[in-house]
Amino acid sequence: MSKKAGSSRQDLPGRLLRLLSLLQSRREWSGVELADRLGVSGRTVRRDIDRLRTLDYPVESITGIAGGYRLLSGRNLPPLMLDDEEAIAVAFGLVTAAGSSIGGIEESSIRALAKLERVLPPRLRPKLSAVGGTTVAIPARGAPRVDPVSLAVLASCCRDIQVMTFTYLDRSDAGSTRRVEPHHLVTVAGRWYLIAYDRDRAGWRTFRVDRITHPRPLPDRFLPRPLPAPDPATYLTRSFATARYRHTARVEVALSADQLLARLFAHLPGEIEPNGPDACTIHLSAESAELITQYVAAIAALDAVFSLVSASGEVQARLRDLRQRLPY
Repeated sequence: MSKKAGSSRQDLPGRLLRLLSLLQSRREWSGVELADRLGVSGRTVRRDIDRLRTLDYPVESITGIAGGYRLLSGRNLPPLMLDDEEAIAVAFGLVTAAGSSIGGIEESSIRALAKLERVLPPRLRPKLSAVGGTTVAIPARGAPRVDPVSLAVLASCCRDIQVMTFTYLDRSDAGSTRRVEPHHLVTVAGRWYLIAYDRDRAGWRTFRVDRITHPRPLPDRFLPRPLPAPDPATYLTRSFATARYRHTARVEVALSADQLLARLFAHLPGEIEPNGPDACTIHLSAESAELITQYVAAIAALDAVFSLVSASGEVQARLRDLRQRLPY
């Protein structure tokens, strides 16, 4: 046996782990890219792929000029490779998911967190203990429940730039079939929204995830279109501002628009109108009166002079408990 062959076999366990990590990090890899990343020949890559298959990892070969590989979903969930930062990020996600609006996920999140704790290396256990012991997620009151399976399908199609279809219920519960290019999922105060380009209506749309049913990926993939905003959160904020929702409020604050944005913890569901160097007006609009109430309360806590100029009926009713904090 040559020295090079012996070294290759000694490196096999670590190389298989690196190969698996690469396959999990991206949808597709060419054989040339994998060989270059691993520092081996294309023949060795093919052998390592076969070894992963014997361990029940469903790796599919892609035909074409260069050839390639992708990791598919299988009958069983194989082990996942996470680096240190990813493992802690998953832990944070599991803790907050236990108090989220995703239906039926509480117990599953706790079980998954316990499993993660058992397999973590010793150097990460103190960090995970700190996460689990000091982090508490309070569910957003009144937030609609979201099906976790539907949320996973939407997220997968966003990641894989894959066209999808679903039934969408409007405000009157009338359903319509949508065929969209999904771009991003955004959550605001416990509510989930999908930003997507609607092919049949030839325009960008925002969909409430709790109103989406029967999401299904289509075989078509698409070239991502530029979002008409700097980022998904800004696009969602602008859509709140321009759409006509049932619940509204208008608040004047003795802060400049920049000062207000610097102090707020999240994007507002509405538009900020500058009123000179030391004042601005906030136009809030949303389908949920509770959401509007939460943001008015957040504005009231900014330690700045403000006034509630107007609000829809249900918003005013919800704000009565805050009367001593509101100057009207």
